[in-house]
Amino acid sequence: MELVHILLILAAGTAGGFLNTVAGGGSLLTLPVLIFMGLPSAVANGTNRIALMVQNIVAVASFRQKGYFDWKFSILLGIPAILGSIVGANLAISLPDEIFNKILAVIMIMVLILILWQPEKKFLQSEQENLSKGRRIAAAIAFFFVGVYGGFIQAGVGFIIIAALTLITGMSLVRINSIKVFVVGIYMLASLIVFIWNDQVNWVLGLTLAVGNGFGAWLGSLFSVSGGDKWIRFILAVAIIMMAVKLLLGF
Repeated sequence: MELVHILLILAAGTAGGFLNTVAGGGSLLTLPVLIFMGLPSAVANGTNRIALMVQNIVAVASFRQKGYFDWKFSILLGIPAILGSIVGANLAISLPDEIFNKILAVIMIMVLILILWQPEKKFLQSEQENLSKGRRIAAAIAFFFVGVYGGFIQAGVGFIIIAALTLITGMSLVRINSIKVFVVGIYMLASLIVFIWNDQVNWVLGLTLAVGNGFGAWLGSLFSVSGGDKWIRFILAVAIIMMAVKLLLGF
């Protein structure tokens, strides 16, 4: 692996780790980079998850240190997400590269529409945080499908989690981010095992990407807590536009 490749992966990992922590969608940057470097789509998908594991461990530790964490609710959401991720990972491995890449491109456009539309905006204005029993159950069911998507492609799952928890619970974006990194971390381990079992991981590239992602996650957690919801929303909009252009031009 040439030095330029190492620097490119480190840079992509840092940007991806930051974006994944403060908003979501970092994999929509790192996953195409791995594919453009010549990795088969399934291998790129599995390799990307090594870095995501490191990134989420760093982010969880930082959020916990700052007091933004809810263990019980995070575990409640994490269990169904793990089951869903196993289903999604097996589906991803079975798809041909051409189909997977087309799905990735379509997802970019769908996430962009979601960010511009902001369907949760009226709920943020009219509802306060609500963690009643019914809403907790609804969130747990929703996170099974979040896990399926995360196990399948992962890219942009942060946007889905933010939208789901905002609509169901009315939580602030800072609290949602602290839960997001924990849930993604535990279901990511389950899906990574599926990719490793099927020999769909490049460890050298994955560990290199992980160094960048870990650093980016640390920066992202600091920004998320100090920047507030307004700046997180700004990052959401800017990041998704940049990554959509990158992905569409690449394809």
